[in-house]
Amino acid sequence: MKILVTGGGGFVGARLARELLKKGQLAGQPLTELAIADLFPPPADLAADPRVRAHTGPLLEQGALFASGFDGVFHLASAVSGECELDFDLGLRSNLDSTRALLEGLRRAGNAPRLVFASSVAVFGPDAGNPMPERVSDTTLPSPQTSYGTHKLMCEYLIADYTRKGFVDGRSARLMTVTVRPGRPNGAASSFFSGIIREPLAGETAICPVDPEVSHPVSSPATTVRGLIAVYEASREALGGRLALNLPALNVRVGEMLQALEEVAGHHVLQRVRFERDERIAGIVAGWARGASYERALALGLRPDASFKAIVEQYIADCREQPGYPAEALRGLDG
Repeated sequence: MKILVTGGGGFVGARLARELLKKGQLAGQPLTELAIADLFPPPADLAADPRVRAHTGPLLEQGALFASGFDGVFHLASAVSGECELDFDLGLRSNLDSTRALLEGLRRAGNAPRLVFASSVAVFGPDAGNPMPERVSDTTLPSPQTSYGTHKLMCEYLIADYTRKGFVDGRSARLMTVTVRPGRPNGAASSFFSGIIREPLAGETAICPVDPEVSHPVSSPATTVRGLIAVYEASREALGGRLALNLPALNVRVGEMLQALEEVAGHHVLQRVRFERDERIAGIVAGWARGASYERALALGLRPDASFKAIVEQYIADCREQPGYPAEALRGLDG
C-alpha cells in the first residue's frame, strides 16, 4: 500500500514514519511506499529507506502529488499555535488552505483513501455561553479561543463532510500537547512544556512562562504515535459515529512535571528552571483545556502514559537510542 505523511519532516511526523516503516504494514496491508511531504527534507535515516519518497516544498504546491493516488494519509503538517497568533495569514495558508488542497487532490484521485487528521485539544476553550469543564471529553462542545484551535476545528468539519460525501474515509485524532520534544523551542505556545524538561537535562536554563499550578493534558511522543496508528486502523464501526476523538491524556500540573524532573534527574537539574511570567503565552494557555478524558480512545485499546516521571524517563532513553536527538541532550545530568 502507498501511504502519505504530510509534515513527515517534523518531529512527530518523522517518528510516525519510522514506526510505519518498522511495522512494514498498516491495517493488515504491506507498506510498499511512504511519501513524505513537508517544507523540509526528511531526516537522513528516513530518506535512506528505499520505500520513502520525499516531496519537499509548500503543501499548496503539491496538488499533483495529492491527486496521484494514495491508500492512506496521515495529515500532520501545520503551523503551530504561537505562529498562528502572530501571523494570521500564515495560519490560514498553512492550516486551512493546505488541508483544502490536500482534500481536493484526494478527491480528484477518486479512490477514497483512509485519512487521519492530527487535530488538537486546542479545539476546546472557555466561552461565556459554553463553560469549559475541568476535563474536556469527546462530547464537549468545542469553542476554540485561538486561531490554531479554530483552524483545527474547521478542518475537522471539512474532513467529516468530505467523508460524508464519500471522497475520503476520514477521522480526526485530537492530540494532546506532545512532550518531551527534542531540539530547540519552536513557535508553539506550548513549547515550554518540553523546554522546562529538555533544557535543564541539556545543562541549560529554562524559562517557565506560566504558574506552577497550570494544568494541561500531555502525551509522550510514543503514546501519540501509537494513537495515530490505532485511529487509522480502527474500523468506522469501532469509531462509533463522530469522526473526531481525544487521544489519551496525562492530566498534569506544571509543578508536578518539575517534581518528576527532580525525581529522575536530581535537584541540580531542577534548579535550572526559572519562572518568568510571559503574559502573551500565559494568556494563550489560559484559554486551553486544563485536562481531558478519552473514553472512545479507551474503547480502541489506547491508554495514556503511566506518569510524567515515565515520560521523562522515556525522553532520556530516547536521547540515547532514537535518531533525531542531539548528542548534547543529556549533558546536564552529571552536574
